[in-house]
Amino acid sequence: MTDAAPTPPEETYSYLGPAGTFTEAALKQVPEAAGKHWRSVNNVGEALADVTSGRSVAAMIAIENSVEGGVSATQDALATVPGLRIVGEYVVPVNFVLVARPGTALGDVRIVNAHPVAYAQSRGWLERELPEHGHIPATSNVQAAASLFEGSQADAAVAPPGITEHLDLEVLARDIGDNPNAVTRFVLVSRSRTLAEPTGADKTSLIVELPDDEPGSLLAMLEQFSTRGVNLSLLQSRPIGDALGRYRFVVDLDGHIADERVADALLGLRRTSPNVIFLGSYPRADRQEVSYHSKYDDEIFIEARDWLRGLLSGEPD
Repeated sequence: MTDAAPTPPEETYSYLGPAGTFTEAALKQVPEAAGKHWRSVNNVGEALADVTSGRSVAAMIAIENSVEGGVSATQDALATVPGLRIVGEYVVPVNFVLVARPGTALGDVRIVNAHPVAYAQSRGWLERELPEHGHIPATSNVQAAASLFEGSQADAAVAPPGITEHLDLEVLARDIGDNPNAVTRFVLVSRSRTLAEPTGADKTSLIVELPDDEPGSLLAMLEQFSTRGVNLSLLQSRPIGDALGRYRFVVDLDGHIADERVADALLGLRRTSPNVIFLGSYPRADRQEVSYHSKYDDEIFIEARDWLRGLLSGEPD
C-alpha cells in the first residue's frame, strides 16, 4: 500500500494521510479496500479531486465529530463539487497521546504541535498539565508528530495512539482527550450512481438550500420531514457565500430513498427548495434499525397514491 507503483484507478482509494491517521483507520473498515492501493493525500479537496478525475475509485473523508460537530471543509466541498455520492459511513473512536522525541520529559514541554481539532479535544488536559504551553497548528495528527523530526519548534505533539508504530517517538501521556467517548464519523465518497439496497438500518444525506430569505422558509423545509415521520440525525447550516443571510443545510436523515416516507419527503423538498443535492443512501455505521410509527409504513403511502389514481381515472369507490 505505497504510492510507488502506478495502479489502476479502480484499485485505488484515497485518504487523508500519512499512514497512521484516523482516516486510515476508517479505510481499514472497508472490505472492498482490503489489498488495494491506498493513496495518501494532504486534504479533503485533493481526496475529492482524485475521485472526480478518476484517479481513485473512492475517497475516505471525515464529515462529523461527536465533540466538534460537522467538518465544514467536507460539507462545503460536497455542496460544490458535482457528481459525488456517499456510499458508506464508518465511525472511529478518537483519543490522543502526547509524544516527543526520545529523551524528552513532560516537564521539558513548552510548545505543542497539534491539528486544530485534536488540540480542541485535548485542550483541557493540556491546560491542566501544561498550563504555560504554546500551540503550533498542524495539517494532520500524524504530521504533528512527524514535524518533531523536521526542525519544528515544538517539544511534543498530540497524535493518534498508534503513532509509535510509524515513528520513533516516546509517549509522554496517554488518553489525553477530554472526552473519552469522542468519535469521528467518516464517509466513503465515490462517483457511483448505484444505490445500495435498503437494509432497514440506513441513512440518507442531503444538502438543501432555502428559497429567498423569508419568514417560515426553514420551518417549511423541516415540515417536509416531520409530516412524513422522518427523523433527522444531523441538521447543520453553512453559508452559501454569495450574500449575507443565504444558507444551505447539511441534512442526515434516518431511512433510505427507497423508503416511501423518505421518497415523499424528497419530493416535497424538490417542490419547495431551489436546490436539493442528493448525496446518497447507505447503511448506518452502527447498523441500528430505523424505527418509526406504523402510520408511515410504505403501504400507507402506496395506498394513498392508489386511492388518488382511482379518483382521477373515475374508478368506482
